Amino acid sequence: MKPIPTFSKTEHHLLKELAKKNVNTANSKDIMLLNQELDRAVIIKDTFTGENFIRLNSEVTVEDLSAKRKVTFQIVLPSMANVKENKISVLAPLSIAIIGFKENDQIDWELPTGTKTFKVISVKNEVQK
Repeated sequence: MKPIPTFSKTEHHLLKELAKKNVNTANSKDIMLLNQELDRAVIIKDTFTGENFIRLNSEVTVEDLSAKRKVTFQIVLPSMANVKENKISVLAPLSIAIIGFKENDQIDWELPTGTKTFKVISVKNEVQK
């Protein structure tokens, strides 16, 4: 069974606005999938400091279970994306697939290259001040 994503109230609102602004872009299918995830998400208080959920600015290590390959990157706003620095946009298909999930969650997701199963290995978030 697919886990349910979790977002802070502020981040949920920000992602909804980003999706709305990008609905007619080349990756409109991905934006539709992001909206579906946001619609089924659990929304928590901004002050919640419990489990490490993947959110904006998270540094994440995921494993593609079929390829047995791990990748580490940071999820950032589209304007901050830089592949050379391992920073990928929150609107990229892989980010959309995993945002809102936590360590040890396993997610099946349709990517341009086919359906992949990802396992979240680790999530590092900066301490909120």
